[in-house]
Amino acid sequence: MEGTISLGIFDSNDKLVRVLHRESKVDNFTIDENSLKTTWDGKNDAGEDLPTGKYRARGYTVGRLKVDDLGKVEAPPNGAADHVSVKLVTNPLVSDTRSVMELGVGFDSKGSFLKTMDGLPLATMNETPNLTRVSIAKEGEKAADIWQDDGSAVEHLRVSNIDKMMAFDCGFFELR
Repeated sequence: MEGTISLGIFDSNDKLVRVLHRESKVDNFTIDENSLKTTWDGKNDAGEDLPTGKYRARGYTVGRLKVDDLGKVEAPPNGAADHVSVKLVTNPLVSDTRSVMELGVGFDSKGSFLKTMDGLPLATMNETPNLTRVSIAKEGEKAADIWQDDGSAVEHLRVSNIDKMMAFDCGFFELR
């Protein structure tokens, strides 16, 4: 599947401690015969060494998303929330039915982005700085509407192809 890869490191309590890759291309990894490889320095996002213990790496491949600016609106609709349910592409390495994930929307000083509910950023939506709030609502099975407020205006975006995401789990490992 073409697109980008976001990969996080989670502690034994399933708390995201490091965003190892954010919207990375496949060529940012070492390509092996049957896998993609990367390394982790044992640090959290603040650059601090993490304690020894059990950690897990997991992430998502995100296909090409289409983001359309639908203009300014007075306010988000009452049904807008902080997340929506999305059916994922089945991972061929896992023998289960099509997974469902809770897809959220977040923001930081650089703009808005889609994220997992445990905080892993998946895809940049818009680079509007100084946002104060964001919300999301499903628009069919393959799209979602996003509203972002910077305090002076509410901008309405539509992101399509949200069903083009696949989860993967790299498993547990010990940090010593």
